[in-house]
Amino acid sequence: MADIIQLLPDHVANQIAAGEVVQRPASVVKELLENAIDAGATTIKLIVKDAGKTLIQVIDDGKGMSTTDARLSFERHATSKIRTADDLFQLHTKGFRGEALASIAAIAHVELKTKQDQDDIGNIIIIEGSNIVSQDVVVVPKGTSIAVKNLFFNIPARRNFLKSNTVELRHIIDEFHRVALAHSNISFAMYNNGSETFNLLVSNYRQRIVNIFGNKTNEKLVPVEEDTEVLKISGFVGKPEYAKKTRGEQYFFVNNRFIKSAYLNHAIASAFDGLLKSGTHPSYFLNLTVDPQTIDINIHPTKTEIKFDDEHTLYALLRSAVKHSLGQFNIAPVLDFNRDSNLDTPYNYNKANTNTPTIEVDKSFNPFQEETQSKVKAATYKKESAASWENLYVGLESKGTKTQQDFSEVHFESEESTGSIFDDDKYVDKIQTTYQLHNKYIVSTIKSGMLVIDQHRAHQRILYEDFLKNMTIKEAVSQQLLFPLQLHFSIQDIEIINQLKEDLEHTGFIFSSVNKESVEIIGVPVSVPESEVSIILEQLISDVENEVPDAHFSATDLLAKSMAKSLAIKTGQSLQKDEQEHLVNSLFACKEPNTSPTNRATFITMSVDELDKKFI
Repeated sequence: MADIIQLLPDHVANQIAAGEVVQRPASVVKELLENAIDAGATTIKLIVKDAGKTLIQVIDDGKGMSTTDARLSFERHATSKIRTADDLFQLHTKGFRGEALASIAAIAHVELKTKQDQDDIGNIIIIEGSNIVSQDVVVVPKGTSIAVKNLFFNIPARRNFLKSNTVELRHIIDEFHRVALAHSNISFAMYNNGSETFNLLVSNYRQRIVNIFGNKTNEKLVPVEEDTEVLKISGFVGKPEYAKKTRGEQYFFVNNRFIKSAYLNHAIASAFDGLLKSGTHPSYFLNLTVDPQTIDINIHPTKTEIKFDDEHTLYALLRSAVKHSLGQFNIAPVLDFNRDSNLDTPYNYNKANTNTPTIEVDKSFNPFQEETQSKVKAATYKKESAASWENLYVGLESKGTKTQQDFSEVHFESEESTGSIFDDDKYVDKIQTTYQLHNKYIVSTIKSGMLVIDQHRAHQRILYEDFLKNMTIKEAVSQQLLFPLQLHFSIQDIEIINQLKEDLEHTGFIFSSVNKESVEIIGVPVSVPESEVSIILEQLISDVENEVPDAHFSATDLLAKSMAKSLAIKTGQSLQKDEQEHLVNSLFACKEPNTSPTNRATFITMSVDELDKKFI
């Protein structure tokens, strides 16, 4: 029998590795930025076109590479970061596997320009799908410039799985934020389709956060500092009143490397216990410094997950440090139930002179003396003797004419008030058509049996079709605000609002101005309360970032879905009879009443036969 096991060619192995390392354009951005940092760069520029699908270029002023290193850097498992397996537990660099550049070169067109400081000229290498097209000398400044063009050009299936440019650009910006926040001592700049998106100069950590997320962020931050033998914590947490419904502003850095940890995130959440509204999440930007020997980074291709030797200790230290900061800066009330408040001394009495208290004695007081004052007696009620039954007829004249005249002046209640309170039999039927069950479902009777409607999903469908009609057919009615509403957002959130501004105006929003970090609203849709505007826009931005585009994708449809989800009546809200009736009637007036905008059932029916089977 012939041998069937064979060694895969390098270009095939690189494409397989690229499936783990390069998941989307943001993965390329992460790897190239980290390589620039490992090269000792002080200034890094990121240039992106078409959300990274056309071009991703990173330019740095690091130490550069020699001719041999430049050629060898695109080979598999070629790295300058480690030499032996023991180095994996003494990592002080971002990369160490030597797979990133080889994987990127296997699925894109790559152009590398690099020069070391002591060299007069540099090198340029052009690679297409792992094949080196050319290598030549070139005049370039010190450092390295890598341009990745036409990502996934030879894997069309992977390219088709990419999401819309808005979603992919958001992931790129997220990776840029993670690297820029971890290294505030390096200058970063980002350009998207020829326009400058970020220009971050060297600054302290607080200023770097403010430069990325906007000036309004400065007042939201609470410093956290803790230094122990096991763990050093530094950074900031957000004040509870600024907590968001999304988890966007949550950053853990371990030894200047961004990580994701649900366990440590729970430590932060427990420190905020009792301070947050339901469904909101705290913001935090925390740097954790630990001994490299106590962590294992080599457990995930993206290196965003880390294994700690003693997670329980880190959990306790992190929770107590955050809780201490919240109490220290008077964010959380400090309660001590064992302290006697009577022993507290006011500050202005600390240096006051003490005097002997004077005692006054009433010498005329005699506890054995009888009281001479007469007590006020309560008024007594004198019981009248019951009148005889003959007194009932006193005053009635014996004459018949007089008696008839008296009785003719007596007024009786009109017959109308003694009639039925339900004049119309149909009204009785209407009162009993719907019932609310557990403030979640509306139960109604139909000819064949019973109808059970999910009130939240049903209202979503009603609002969704209403918003679509307003945005596509007619202008919505808007209510003017007495005072303009000013909301603050990050730079990337403002870009999303600008993209959706026209559709938002069709729904009833009126924007007086949209600045770099804030928007001013002077009108909102009639059905939208002013207090819900910021929640609606935050939910909309989150939905746009995470939306998976398909053949029927449109911003209008997404906007209608997001606003319907935000404004729909929630589970647990009690409805009056007329509100229940209106909801049922409006649902079955929709074009597609069977499903919600997210394709979930809005109601179910149960026939009499099905009910009969339950009693067998």
